[in-house]
Amino acid sequence: MTDMTALITAFTTLFVIIDPIGLTPLFVALTQGMEPSRRRAIAIRSCVTGALILIVFAIFGEALLGFVGISMPAFRIAGGILLFLTALEMLFQKRATRRKSNADEASAEDHHDDPSVFPIGIPLIAGPGAIASMILLTGSTDSVAGFAAVIGVMLAVLVIVYILFTFAGLIERGLGKTGVDVVTRLLGMLLAALAIQFILDGLATFGLIG
Repeated sequence: MTDMTALITAFTTLFVIIDPIGLTPLFVALTQGMEPSRRRAIAIRSCVTGALILIVFAIFGEALLGFVGISMPAFRIAGGILLFLTALEMLFQKRATRRKSNADEASAEDHHDDPSVFPIGIPLIAGPGAIASMILLTGSTDSVAGFAAVIGVMLAVLVIVYILFTFAGLIERGLGKTGVDVVTRLLGMLLAALAIQFILDGLATFGLIG
C-alpha cells in the first residue's frame, strides 16, 4: 500500500473521519478565554494523545481481532457500516450536535479545565471511526513500508489538526457557521463513498461479489 492512489485514499479517509475542520469550533469552545500559549499546549497534548492511541490500535488492532475470532473482511464490512453511519451524521448535521454535547458534558465534569486528553484527544480525535479506519488501512497492507506510510499519513492529518487548532479563532471568524456546515456536508459525501468501498472490498474478499 505504498502507491500514490492508496496514500490518497488513506489520507482522504482519515482526514474525513477525524474531521479537522469540524473539530476546530469545538476546540475554540473548550478553550474559550484561554491564553494563546495555553491553547497551543492543549493542542499539542491533544494531537499527541490521539496519535498514540491510533498507533497502538494500528499495531495491535488486527492481532486483537484475531484473538477474539473476527476476520479482517468481517471487520472491514463492520467498519464500513460504522463509517457510513458517521457520514450520515455529518450530512444531516447530527455529528456536530453529538460532539458538542459530549464536549459540554466533559467540560462540566472537568475540574482541572484541561480538555486535551478527554474529550479532545479521545474520543473527538481518536474516536471509534478513526480507530476502525487505522485497523482497516493497516490491515490492507502487507509490508513495513506500507504500514509506515499509513502511520505517516495519519500523522500528517494530525499536523493539519494542530495547525487548525492554532488558528482556530481566525478560521472560525472567517468561515462562519454556514461555511463550517457546508464543508462538513461535503466531507460527509466523500466519507459515505469511501465507506461503501470498504463494504464492497469486504464482500469481495468473502467471494460474495465479483
